[in-house]
Amino acid sequence: MWTDEVATALPDATLGSAENRVVVDVDPSRWRVAVGIARDVLGLNYFDWLSAVDEAEDGLRIVAHLWSVPDRRGVLLRSLIDGATIESIVDLYPGADWHERETHEMFGVVFPGHPGLTPLLLAPEFEGHPLRKDFVLASRVAKPWPGAKEPGGDHGPRKRQPMRPPGVPADGEWGPA
Repeated sequence: MWTDEVATALPDATLGSAENRVVVDVDPSRWRVAVGIARDVLGLNYFDWLSAVDEAEDGLRIVAHLWSVPDRRGVLLRSLIDGATIESIVDLYPGADWHERETHEMFGVVFPGHPGLTPLLLAPEFEGHPLRKDFVLASRVAKPWPGAKEPGGDHGPRKRQPMRPPGVPADGEWGPA
């Protein structure tokens, strides 16, 4: 069974399963090793994608989806990092290059060993990491959220203290009309 094979190959990981994809949580110090095992031992020859999830109080969770094309099965590999650093896997899966660059740009994750974390999507003068939960959206300063509740859950109505992002002038300071 596929779950048993993954459990044998990655004995120190936490596993969950959904049909032909196993969810594997690994310690950040074993991230690169786990990706190498997934490729070399489990035969996951296809790198699908990599990104991050900002889990606010817990930190950032790095997520990579690896797949075996001939066997039609895969692993969703996850690692919760305290800071914003985890080893690059570009030398194991060259297709991870673009994904690591985007994750660096949008979440601020540093990938030691990456050949060049050059920006992909944002202007060079852009400050911050727009997919982090602590990033202030300029549109929310100009116009409050139109819904009855804030997005992101059923925690009842709550009013957030409006914050002005860097570079957004105060009301009336936008210049001549």
